[in-house]
Amino acid sequence: VQLQASGGGLVQAGGSLRLSCAASARTFTTLHIGWFRQAPGKEREFVASINWSSGITAYADSEKGRFTVSRDNAKNMVYLQMNTLKPEDTAVYYCAARSGSSRTPRAPNVYTYWGQGTLVTVSS
Repeated sequence: VQLQASGGGLVQAGGSLRLSCAASARTFTTLHIGWFRQAPGKEREFVASINWSSGITAYADSEKGRFTVSRDNAKNMVYLQMNTLKPEDTAVYYCAARSGSSRTPRAPNVYTYWGQGTLVTVSS
């Protein structure tokens, strides 16, 4: 599985950005694609995820209602639409993939494949 994240940039507080994750894999049916972020000096944290097959999504509590994860099966793309951005959303955002179920589906260490990250900076 190969992943490539893009779409980061500088945005003012209250603005929006859409991140993209281009995925390539032999099979997508068992994949879960997650979005994580890591701010300077902080641990990598879960943002959102989507089950490629079912489309079922999950969000961190702090992102519910502001962020939306979606996929385009035909293009093998996963998106993270981020609205009402706050300065505390500033971080490097990563897309990652894991296969099958997990008891800790939001833990970074259960994701096997990672993209290179894209920087999101939200100015106040």
